[in-house]
Amino acid sequence: MNSLIKEQVEQFRLQNQNRGRLLVSCPDQPGIVSAISQFLFSHNANIIESSQYSTNPEGGEFFIRIEFECPFLKDKENQMAEEFSEIAAKFSMDWRLTPVYKVKRTAIFVSKELHCLLELLWEWQSGDLMTDIALVISNHEAARDVVEGLNIPFYYIPANKDIREQVEEQQLQLLKEFDIDVIVLARYMQILTPKFVSANPKKIINIHHSFLPAFIGARPYERAHGRGVKLIGATAHYVTDDLDEGPIIEQDIARVDHRSDVDTLKKKGRAIERSVLARAVKWHLEDRIIVHQNKTIVF
Repeated sequence: MNSLIKEQVEQFRLQNQNRGRLLVSCPDQPGIVSAISQFLFSHNANIIESSQYSTNPEGGEFFIRIEFECPFLKDKENQMAEEFSEIAAKFSMDWRLTPVYKVKRTAIFVSKELHCLLELLWEWQSGDLMTDIALVISNHEAARDVVEGLNIPFYYIPANKDIREQVEEQQLQLLKEFDIDVIVLARYMQILTPKFVSANPKKIINIHHSFLPAFIGARPYERAHGRGVKLIGATAHYVTDDLDEGPIIEQDIARVDHRSDVDTLKKKGRAIERSVLARAVKWHLEDRIIVHQNKTIVF
């Protein structure tokens, strides 16, 4: 990490040392918001932002994201988590309480095409993607110069289906050594094994160069062109064992017509891929996503 970006991160940590985020999902019932609000009030916390959603007020699932300021949060975050666990048990909550100053550490996986990686690096350098990009892993050398030029460790690990398990052992070891919180597949053109996915649940974000669920798998632009589509798009989603079928975080589209050849589709598609992936990663870093079954609630 270069000195300017390191200074941005340290300033962010200082400014947010008393800010926290609370995400909750549980069966909908009376008293949830009251209990959470009372808990925060008991710690002299001030709610800055609150968003909630219920699938059905009678027997549905309830979701809420709260961002708050709490004096001396760094000193009492463990105590608050312990106390909140009692409330969580009462309402059967899935929850996480996250201090904002704990900036997430990110690993980026990439292959030959660098447009998504470059977008993430630009957002990161500008301060709009608040994370510590700890390392970049690639099965090609194409990204080395740009990555190492920003003082980010770059690891070239050749990969193919015949050595996939050995490669993933190396990758998992690096993720452990660098204490990684989130993995971004920025056009990493390798299929991950169930072992790798299960070791990182809800932590792997992929960009698919198609408006899923259409044209899953490889060569979607060629197949879209063959079908004469009028819309192309991109989808960012969490990775699961089902290929390209994980919970969708963000999507976008562009109009095309019969004049658009495959190269034109790819050019427009890359622009969509960059922005869609950047938004999805930013929302994850800001703790704005709750995964429910195979869907996401994005606040």
